[in-house]
Amino acid sequence: MQSDLPESREALHRLAVSQRRAQQPLEAIETLKRLEKLYPPFGSLFEELGFCLLPEKVVNATVAFERAVSLNSCLLESWRALQDLYRGSGRASDANNAASQVAQLAALPGEIQLACSKFFDGEVKIAEDLVRNYIGVHGEHPEALRLLAKMASDAGAEFDSELLLQKALTLVPAHEAARLELALVLLKRQKHEQARAQVEQLLKTSPGNRTYRALLAAATAGVGDYKRALPLYGELLKETPQDPDLYLAVGNALKTTGKTQEAADSFRYAAQTGTSGFGEGFWALANLKTYRFADSDVTLMREREMSAATTPVDRYHLCFALGKALEDRGRFAESFDYYARGNALTRASFRYNPETLERIAQRQTSFATAEFFAARNGFGCESSAPIFIVGLPRSGSTLVEQILASHSQVQGTLELANIPRLVQELQASDPGQRLGGYPAVLGALSEAMCKGFGEKYLWDTKPYRTGSDGTLRPRFTDKMPNNFQYLDLLHLILPNAKIIDVRRDPLACGFGIFKQLFANGQRFAYSQEDIGRYYRMYVGLMAHWERVLPAGKILRVQYEDVVNRLEPAVRRILDFCGLEFEPACVEFHRTRRTVHTPSSEQVHQPIYRQGIDQWRHYEQWLAPLKRTMATDGNA
Repeated sequence: MQSDLPESREALHRLAVSQRRAQQPLEAIETLKRLEKLYPPFGSLFEELGFCLLPEKVVNATVAFERAVSLNSCLLESWRALQDLYRGSGRASDANNAASQVAQLAALPGEIQLACSKFFDGEVKIAEDLVRNYIGVHGEHPEALRLLAKMASDAGAEFDSELLLQKALTLVPAHEAARLELALVLLKRQKHEQARAQVEQLLKTSPGNRTYRALLAAATAGVGDYKRALPLYGELLKETPQDPDLYLAVGNALKTTGKTQEAADSFRYAAQTGTSGFGEGFWALANLKTYRFADSDVTLMREREMSAATTPVDRYHLCFALGKALEDRGRFAESFDYYARGNALTRASFRYNPETLERIAQRQTSFATAEFFAARNGFGCESSAPIFIVGLPRSGSTLVEQILASHSQVQGTLELANIPRLVQELQASDPGQRLGGYPAVLGALSEAMCKGFGEKYLWDTKPYRTGSDGTLRPRFTDKMPNNFQYLDLLHLILPNAKIIDVRRDPLACGFGIFKQLFANGQRFAYSQEDIGRYYRMYVGLMAHWERVLPAGKILRVQYEDVVNRLEPAVRRILDFCGLEFEPACVEFHRTRRTVHTPSSEQVHQPIYRQGIDQWRHYEQWLAPLKRTMATDGNA
């Protein structure tokens, strides 16, 4: 009886290879076509296609080999074939590049070269086993460490990736590719100063390299130094004035510094000219919040969203942009359809398991008790400089941050990743979870360690809290909303820091999250059920912290109270932080500063009351959110 199951990818690939070697290239090509239909394209498929085409159709074979190495840069035989094909067609520069790739791959130990190829073809477990077996027999090798670092980064373990790349550079300090990859991982971990140092080292040997210069601009913008970053981007644009990715980067920098019109111009150029990434350009325009699309924009976005040639990434960017454009027109049913489609496409692009966070939260309520903190009274760094603003995204936390940053004694920073990064490092320090993982690892922290971690936090955040005049203000904000998950660690290392928990009507906040496409993180944000579960976890955990942390540690601020009774709310916030009242905090919209969140445009305007009940236009479609939150919409 014939099985209805499709043949495995490996079996079909082996069959095509056997057919070609048996001088049956047409049959092999048909097998490869079947393989391409059943499985996502991978490099080895196109390498085999290239060999099938090579005797008769040189041009087509060249295209196939080029596709192969674009998908899998470690295919040594494809590069060898391209080297010969390029030379035969007089493409000297391309031939030299192929020869360089051949030399690099041929110099690798066979096991690592094979592991690299397997990794790029999607066979990650096989690749990891090959690399670890090689290291076990022969010791550490820089290319083996690079490949493990890539695997770690793809799995979201950027801390491990950083350590592996540092090891590779210890073995070969002049390894340019490893240093570049380290810079990229540091940027991903929001360690902008360290990333900038790595890029500056790369530029010493290759001062004209565009990739390095673009990374330098990104790292410089990351620390908030836009006076240096914008000219760096400007120099790159002069050289390649039609690069849509550069226009996106410039637009984001301009948006952050409050130059809305210039930012919109950059985003519009990227949206209209980009052959790839155009969806991100349209979403960047929508994400300005104050921007209004023309009817012609909506027509163009609809056409592109429906096109079969549009990539999934572009499609979900376009869906979120269309949701915003139609919401502005009052066409709420169509708007919701696009928001829902954008969320579903985004949610399908990654793995997210809400139970993981829920289990950690449950362990925290059992482990981090009032007695646990009382036994550690006096731990940590004594500084009272940080003011942590926590809560859910889209809760109004940027408004509270802007109020505080308008005070003469407070420097507004951004959503600093230092506390989540420290949690990752503590988790990595407990391999195999001998201590029980997080939060149990906190029990092993000594008084000296907690003080050291607090001091390190202050030192590492220094570049972000230095004012434009080069001075440090006495206080500063850290508005990473997800820090609510780590208030146990935060209190141990910075017991005198203030914590402000910003709340908003649950359904208003939940729908605000649902219609927002976040630049990174916030993986809970792309289904109503996931948002509802995350909300319940947040409310439960904050209730626990309020019970077990010292009185006066946390201030709960209701967004609607700030909007409706601004000055009393401002006075309450300042009083909690031990700050004198200043009128500038009420006129917060006049404060010019860099704001990195989606609310950057809104906080540069006076209080906007009309948006409070905007979610009610969509209430009929929010049953899953209501059900999962287990709330009738009241805070």
